[in-house]
Amino acid sequence: MPITKANSQSHAAYNEIKRRILAGLFGPDARLREIEVANLLEMGRTPVREALKRIQDEGLITHEPGRGMVVTTMDQQEVGELYAMRRVLEGSAAELAARHASDAEIDNMQAILDDGDGGDPVAHNLRFHQAVYSAAHNRYLIRSLHSLTETTYLLGRSTLSTPARAAKSDTEHNAIVAAIRARDPRAAQEAAQHHIHQALLERLKMLRQG
Repeated sequence: MPITKANSQSHAAYNEIKRRILAGLFGPDARLREIEVANLLEMGRTPVREALKRIQDEGLITHEPGRGMVVTTMDQQEVGELYAMRRVLEGSAAELAARHASDAEIDNMQAILDDGDGGDPVAHNLRFHQAVYSAAHNRYLIRSLHSLTETTYLLGRSTLSTPARAAKSDTEHNAIVAAIRARDPRAAQEAAQHHIHQALLERLKMLRQG
């Protein structure tokens, strides 16, 4: 069936609102009034309403009594829960990659690391993890990891914003690839889980420092 104009507009609104949230253009705790968002995007209120509901279902925005829709913020407990799930799923992705990755996929992971971050450690980190996810060859795992990655954007500044953490992260990435290349699922899982645990420690440090 062809996509109706209404559905097309709703999808466009969804993509643009979500892009702005993940890019930090709608800041933490920002209110998203339906009419204001519609005017901003130069769209009708109906597709914007549908888009906001969809994004709310994904957890990126929350409805607060008396305030309406706001960009979701997380307390320390929620941050811990998020990283706990990332630890499980990232470990599973690395484990499956050690079992199922082709030689070309492993070479691609290493090439990403060898190319360096080009001055953008966050984008570089994302490219590497996406390569591991793809090599796991499990679409449901990939879908779950993408959802967690998007939620992580709500935390604001990346844990890789400090050169020291970026350097340690690169070492951890190389350990993950080495285990995958050795076809050692357990070592790959442990290396990935260690990587996420170190990221959590850095995140908690950032939260303490405000």
